[in-house]
Amino acid sequence: MPVYSLIVNGRRQQVDVPPDQPLLWVLREELGLKGTKYGCGAGICGACTVHLDGEPVRSCVTRIENAADRSVVSIEGLSPDGMDPLQRAWVELDVPQCGYCQPGQIMSAAALLASNPAPTDADVDRAMAGNLCRCGTYRRIRSAIHRAAELKGERP
Repeated sequence: MPVYSLIVNGRRQQVDVPPDQPLLWVLREELGLKGTKYGCGAGICGACTVHLDGEPVRSCVTRIENAADRSVVSIEGLSPDGMDPLQRAWVELDVPQCGYCQPGQIMSAAALLASNPAPTDADVDRAMAGNLCRCGTYRRIRSAIHRAAELKGERP
């Protein structure tokens, strides 16, 4: 098997896996990063969303050979202390119910705020359309994204 090198949450990692191994399973099983969740396995639900070179991708359908020599950020790498404005807003507004989809929701929201620091409701809805929440916390998710944008603006 080939050895792939990638940067995960700022640290260079080497993994010895088949080229078609999904990035999701590399993160969870090879690197022990359990925050990224398996949902549908088809790239539809968004539970497995991570950033690949700053762009949100579905890790369940992203092959390791396509992530090699690139930068991956999972939910564990969003903020070492859990104090990212999105994480703070999620807690402040009590967004999760079951919480299963929330890492993917937060990673999609982080990509949105990185490209659009003051999104409208329509911007949020468009950016988050690919993330499903069986508990239906969409309104709280939207509110938390707007709150995180405010918190980012308050940073010194």
